[in-house]
Amino acid sequence: MSTTGTLGSDEQKLAELGYKQELHRGWSGFSNFAISFSIICILAGCFTTYGQALKNGGPIAISIAWPLICVLILAVAVSMSELASAFPTAGGIYYWASRLGGPGWGWFTGWFNLIGLVAVVASVIYVSATFLINLLGLYEVHFIFNFVKAAAGTNVHYSAHVNFAVFAVIAIIAGLINVFSSHLVSLFYNVSVWWNIVGVLAIVVILILVPSHHASLSYVFSHKANESGFSGGAISGVKFWFYVVPLWFLLTMYTITGYDASAHISEETHGAEGSAPKGVWRSVFYSAIFGWIVLLAITFAIQKSHESEIYKAAFPALAIFSTALTSAGAKAVVLISTVGQLFCGMACITSASRMTFAFSRDGAVPGHNLWRRLGKNRTPTWAVFFVVLFAIIVTIPAYFPNHLGTPVAFLAVTSISVIGLYIAYTIPVFLRWRAGDSFVTGTWTLGSKYKWINPIAVLWVAICVVIFCLPFTPEGVPWESSFSWSAVNYAPIVTIGTIVAVMIWYFGSAKRSFKGPIRTIDQLDTEIALPEIAQAP
Repeated sequence: MSTTGTLGSDEQKLAELGYKQELHRGWSGFSNFAISFSIICILAGCFTTYGQALKNGGPIAISIAWPLICVLILAVAVSMSELASAFPTAGGIYYWASRLGGPGWGWFTGWFNLIGLVAVVASVIYVSATFLINLLGLYEVHFIFNFVKAAAGTNVHYSAHVNFAVFAVIAIIAGLINVFSSHLVSLFYNVSVWWNIVGVLAIVVILILVPSHHASLSYVFSHKANESGFSGGAISGVKFWFYVVPLWFLLTMYTITGYDASAHISEETHGAEGSAPKGVWRSVFYSAIFGWIVLLAITFAIQKSHESEIYKAAFPALAIFSTALTSAGAKAVVLISTVGQLFCGMACITSASRMTFAFSRDGAVPGHNLWRRLGKNRTPTWAVFFVVLFAIIVTIPAYFPNHLGTPVAFLAVTSISVIGLYIAYTIPVFLRWRAGDSFVTGTWTLGSKYKWINPIAVLWVAICVVIFCLPFTPEGVPWESSFSWSAVNYAPIVTIGTIVAVMIWYFGSAKRSFKGPIRTIDQLDTEIALPEIAQAP
């Protein structure tokens, strides 16, 4: 930004919030929407956590529950949109909490947001590696991988070590692409939107036309199942409805997450005060619709003759494709999904790196002077490396084989991402609700509707946080005779550990040094006359 010229409206708004324009502002409103839509990526979440709903509730957990939960998620999204309009900064959520509640609220919000973003990077890229390996197996491409084909069908069994290695390679490559060019990354996201839309439609057409038989309406909209191992497989009773059934919330909550990305790239978006809030809620709304369509198509494609095989598979969606489709059809569906997941992983790194940059800019991350450095392309190069490194570290438990055939480590990482992100989402929502009519809105506002929308959002997230800390199988319950550490859902360990560590750190030292968002605008030359800045809080 020139120190002698006049500021544009976006730079002026950012200056009023206390920041100078450092990142390159080259993203359009569509690109802003595109990154959140790409991170939500129904070609990723709907396919990878499909089994969590199918095994813990059955088809009704998909056909009926998806739209209901999406409405509750939309309450969170529109609450965040109002905040994104009022505070269009790269810090996004943590900045909102700091402005509304003070440094302490911002500190805890920022760390939950950062942990959640790193975990979502890990989970998305890890499962994209799983699908890539499966795809290569379908095409008989073995080369350096150690594939062991199943006795029947095209399902591929792979070692945990190979899957982890492929995951690490993909994460590093996606990180390098993010470092290379912000413009190139923005272009990828624009392509990703259409890939998700056209890809979903193509998959739906394939799943309608290719299978010789389809499940009935009564099966899809009323059939219940319990393959969790709890209650002996019973599909009624208190434990089924209040323990097993809620476990399938993870499908919807994990798939539709990461839409805070539109807020995180506010400083790189033109017309951010209007574009960022629209990117948040629109990405959720359209993902809900397209996600429901593709989930119904997958569920209708279930072949009753292969039902047992499908329910026992680590990733039932893959089993449905291999049993319901021709070889060519299965290849096409898995290819479309895998490419979408790769786009999603790259977008997740972009969002997480921007949050890391913003949080480091305000001195909240150890080594912040390094993580806030920009590369020659004005992208947060070192923040990207930070995200990739810690995404690999948090996924290390997945390196060790699981004898249950259940991707417990993957489900644990997805739970961590949902817990971390949604806690971060709703802290500033609660603070905005607490502020009441004294809150100064931006151009996009809920009006008086915030009075009932905000509490619904906070209550829903509180319920989900408890649910996603529960064991996924009886083998993960410490007092069960079948207990195994490989089956443990380590999400609550990470969540509680994060809370304790961050509390000790904050009250032990950070409280004295961390003062919330730092006004980098004060570093500008005094030649710029900004009367509004002097009035900013």
